Amino acid sequence: MAATDTSQPIHPWWIRASHWLNAFAVLILIASGWRIYNAAPFFPFTLPKALTLGGWLGGALQWHFAAMWLLAANGLFYLAMNLGSGRLASRFFPVSPRAVLRDAKAALQGKLSHADPRRYNSVQRLAYLFAMLDLLVLVLSGLVLFKSVQFPVLREWLGGYEFARRIHFVAMGLLVGFIALHAVMVALVPRTLLTMLSAGRKGSAA
Repeated sequence: MAATDTSQPIHPWWIRASHWLNAFAVLILIASGWRIYNAAPFFPFTLPKALTLGGWLGGALQWHFAAMWLLAANGLFYLAMNLGSGRLASRFFPVSPRAVLRDAKAALQGKLSHADPRRYNSVQRLAYLFAMLDLLVLVLSGLVLFKSVQFPVLREWLGGYEFARRIHFVAMGLLVGFIALHAVMVALVPRTLLTMLSAGRKGSAA
């Protein structure tokens, strides 16, 4: 078979840069968000103070808003680059329930191939698309919490201010779950981490 062109990096610089900026922003948002939640919990539990950031409500809010702008700007950059380069369509679609179930079964049996890091399997596609949508929900609900008066229509769509708080908290919890699953997958296939740290290129395939 003809050799596959592997002259391009597995992940271009803008993917690697936006990935780590996103990770940094999300970690700050989670830790500061938990501190904000602890100040006025709406579920019958609070989160360990050692896992929070900000020290007090005012400090947590400052951290949270700063990271929010970083996440929003970085997210817009990531989306624009993916759309402009055609990467969104080629890497994340198509995805179907049948393909997801097939690849999930193969993964559980240890038979899912990771030979080509340029190609996402259906489970990865679904997970990354979910993360994108979840981040969008976080940003929209966050806007309601940040500037409720300025976004009355969005506030009503989300069921009011208090319900938007719950949506925001649940969406953050789902993102934490995604991060945990992502960390497990990286631990199982550690070379995927290396592709996010350098412009390494996969060797030619026959």
